[in-house]
Amino acid sequence: MRRRWWLYPLGLLMALPSLGVRAELLVLTDNGQTYPLAPFLSVLRPPDAHPVAPTVPNLGAADPTRLLPLRSPGLTSGPVLPRPVPALYRDTLTRPVFLLGADPLSQSWLRQHRSLLLSLGAVGLLVQAETPEDLHTMATIAAGLSLLPSAATDLIDTLALTHIPVLISRHGIEQ
Repeated sequence: MRRRWWLYPLGLLMALPSLGVRAELLVLTDNGQTYPLAPFLSVLRPPDAHPVAPTVPNLGAADPTRLLPLRSPGLTSGPVLPRPVPALYRDTLTRPVFLLGADPLSQSWLRQHRSLLLSLGAVGLLVQAETPEDLHTMATIAAGLSLLPSAATDLIDTLALTHIPVLISRHGIEQ
């Protein structure tokens, strides 16, 4: 009878839970189309073992207050002169994006342009906020708009932005 050497590692893996060896699962990536691995690992659990209660995941950066204070160096509140978007981005920019802070000018601008931004399907990036109250205030004003806390430094550098609030679309960079 031939020995099946490839079964030895599988036997070792099956023995680990019975020896009391446990390890937390670590999420390496989650793009929204991934599935939890835990159900697939249930075949490795002995049939008489009690089911393991799922733990509440640590949301880490998904908790927006953990991102505070949110600052974008070199970006200040002020007027933005209209200009075209670089040709490279005209075809790749599928949805308008707006950047703003929690400052009074940004709050006023968002109140004034909210209905236009909704009609455009624009996505907002909150690039400057100091407190949880700032996050709450801006989310309340944005009501219905996607508003994500983000430093957006790559976008700011690439488009040479210096002031917020700003709307970036295929038609140009404007306030």
